Amino acid sequence: MEFAEHIKTANVEDVVLRQPLQPPSRGTLCITGHHLLFSDREESDSRQVLLLLRNIDATEKSVENLTGYSGFFSNASHSERMSGSSGTITMKCKDLRVLQLDIPGMEQCLNIAHSIETLSCLDCVSEMYPFFYRPVELSLPEQWGLSSPEMHYSQMKELYEKWRLSTVNRDYSVCSSYPPAVIVPKSIDDDTLKKAAKFRQGGRFPVLCYYHKKNGMVIMRSSQPLLGANRKRCKEDELLLQAVIEGSDKGYIIDTRSRQQAQQARMTGGGFESKSFYSRWKRFHRPMERGKALQESLIKLVEACGDESNNMDRWLSKLENSKWLSHVQNALSTAGLLVECVERDGHSVLVHGSEGTDCSLLISTLAQLIMDPCCRTVEGFLGLLEREWIQAGHPFQQRCAHSAYSHARLQQESPVFLLLMDCVWQLWRQFPLALGFSEALLLRLATEVYASDYGTFLCNSDQERCALGVKERTHCLFQALLRPTQRDYYSNPLYERTELAIWPSVHPQSLQLWKGYFLRWTQQVRHLEEAQEEIRNMVIEWGKLACS
Repeated sequence: MEFAEHIKTANVEDVVLRQPLQPPSRGTLCITGHHLLFSDREESDSRQVLLLLRNIDATEKSVENLTGYSGFFSNASHSERMSGSSGTITMKCKDLRVLQLDIPGMEQCLNIAHSIETLSCLDCVSEMYPFFYRPVELSLPEQWGLSSPEMHYSQMKELYEKWRLSTVNRDYSVCSSYPPAVIVPKSIDDDTLKKAAKFRQGGRFPVLCYYHKKNGMVIMRSSQPLLGANRKRCKEDELLLQAVIEGSDKGYIIDTRSRQQAQQARMTGGGFESKSFYSRWKRFHRPMERGKALQESLIKLVEACGDESNNMDRWLSKLENSKWLSHVQNALSTAGLLVECVERDGHSVLVHGSEGTDCSLLISTLAQLIMDPCCRTVEGFLGLLEREWIQAGHPFQQRCAHSAYSHARLQQESPVFLLLMDCVWQLWRQFPLALGFSEALLLRLATEVYASDYGTFLCNSDQERCALGVKERTHCLFQALLRPTQRDYYSNPLYERTELAIWPSVHPQSLQLWKGYFLRWTQQVRHLEEAQEEIRNMVIEWGKLACS
């Protein structure tokens, strides 16, 4: 596609930009294929604002007549009407910023609005900015990403006795959303895996995602079994799960649907593991919202945070009605149950919902963060996200197509990854010394997942990334974040490693609104950020003095 065909007006002079936390400024507006660039000509240092068009979630435009004519249908000529009018474009961004452009000339305003609306919603992945981003200080990496299933397995020598690395999915024919290599019980051959995959939705047969070194227990994840109304069974699937708990008296299954939802799924070909055929597995149902319900919760929360009425009852009512903090509590509580099964009870656990690409990843990630100190450093946390979200097949392209402001009809959008970042922030706030990264890293990730210069969050699976050449033609965000200057900035100067599990409190009084994200463009939070940055710098200086 030629981006130029969507840009009728590329430059406009004398535009006024209104943005949060800054006074209005007048300057020149430029539109490119991927960016909106505003240059402030009034300031001596000529400030610039560069906005990735992909970051724009919704636009609203209005036109005002300045010549005394009564709008579009007056007797004035077309040129008089166009030159004697101005327009305003309000841009609501996925990072929750709201920007306003006052543009002289109705035609110019409408042209700019059309360009923004078109170029901010590109469907073709290979036309998105990460494929064009070429910073001077970075070259395209030979190895894209931090690790691979093969490298991860090679570093876990504890697995060698009972577990193996299978390449049954090397051509993505067994499961389109899994990586080419997965870790499975050593006693299960690839033919058995292929048959078990046909019994699981989307081919997502049970695979290992975490090995607990303290007691040898594991966390497995999969999608729902395809029992259907006729209660079909699959001996290969039963054999696979039996091999997981070999030498143990039982295992647990955490189903992220309610019992009723799991029963209803049988009517459409899905279902849950029958006690008759999985007698050594005990099932818990922990219903978690996903999909449309979670997206609508985010929309209501953002609306509440933007309410300027200063009415306390109204604010508390809207916050409660959004149910966002209930979703946070539910996720942390379910992850706590998973940790309890593995850490305290000493049993292996299988986690799944329906598709196994959303809530299963959410609680397995949180559980590993709670249990494993290796996941709590900057590098460990990014590696965890790469394994559990990028490689494991979370459909980022579908889930993060829009954020809270979009007027488009909801399709498959769902802020599951944002919910994860909020849950991790709750952990970070409750255990300020136990996590090696700062809130700034969580804010960066929560922003990048919706609009990014990097290719990390593009596509819905490893298969799609390979087909489109994402790993060869884009930069990896995680690798960029681990460059020395970036790593220092995103590190927690108060970090002290602990081998203990960090059990979060999920009492309502213990959970707070993530102001740093949801109220990030307000003056109050900006003052708080400045104070926190000053404290951070003081701690770093004290650390240097103590070492000298």
